[in-house]
Amino acid sequence: MFFEYPKLLFLLAVPVLLLGLYIYRELTGRRSKLRVSSMIPWKTGGKSVLSVLRHLPVVLRTVALAMIVICIARPRSASDVEHINSEGIDICLAMDVSTSMLARDFKPDRISASKDIAIQFISQRPTDRMSIVVFAGESYTQCPLTTDRATLINLMKEIETGLIEDGTAIGNGLATAIARLKDSDAKSRVVILLTDGVNNCGEISPQTAAELAKTCGVRVYTIGVGARGMAPYPVMTPWGIDVQNMQVEIDEELLEQIADNTGGRYFRATDNTKLTEIYAEINEMEKTRTSIESFPVYKDLYLWYGLAALFCLLGELVIRLLLRRIP
Repeated sequence: MFFEYPKLLFLLAVPVLLLGLYIYRELTGRRSKLRVSSMIPWKTGGKSVLSVLRHLPVVLRTVALAMIVICIARPRSASDVEHINSEGIDICLAMDVSTSMLARDFKPDRISASKDIAIQFISQRPTDRMSIVVFAGESYTQCPLTTDRATLINLMKEIETGLIEDGTAIGNGLATAIARLKDSDAKSRVVILLTDGVNNCGEISPQTAAELAKTCGVRVYTIGVGARGMAPYPVMTPWGIDVQNMQVEIDEELLEQIADNTGGRYFRATDNTKLTEIYAEINEMEKTRTSIESFPVYKDLYLWYGLAALFCLLGELVIRLLLRRIP
């Protein structure tokens, strides 16, 4: 607590002087006197309640004056409040959903591992807007830009292979992701493109999409998903699904070119742990900008002292009225 006008507190000397003057008069006996023939009627063997009560109005009035002085000095309290301004990043997750994402070099398979790790990434960035684009032989938007984490996570869980024409249209997937970000007013816009193959279809070439991203100021991080060498793929046979080892083919040169051309980076994920580390590294590189403004909030406290003064004055009035009625 502090006082807005502390110099006015010197007025507290007034009630103190008045109380001192009253005590001085009581001790020196400078009061009205009455001559009587005998003191017997006034002898009670000790101090009566009335003799004590008659001093209480003066005490209450002195306290009331002190409270009034404190009020006009304006007591206040202050507490610091922090206002946090967060400047989020707009991020689009472009995910390959071709049938090759069913390969089991990740646990339980590439697409399931990619979804689970992406969900962890989404949960770690509460202030960013995100969208989801999926692509195979063609591409579409699974979720537009939103800050609704529950919706993003639920739509990410619904992603699966076989819903669209098979193939790997990296250019189409990147172009669709850029379309989600091009009208954004965020200062930082990012695409995280994850694929496990080689571009083999689509109307837009990956190079053209990369140039479009550069023009729009969108940074692209590319992730190649797949073990090095051979990987187990589920293959449909006349006797059911059979798991066969097949050569992993990822166009790393193309993915590096896209990342370098847009100011991003290329990563190669060979297992679940490595993919988790890649998302963690991207999370560290793309930090949300936060500014903290601290300012005081003041609260006036004079009301309580004013109420105390009022109660003291009312108490004085009540006691004086009672003393008059007591014979």
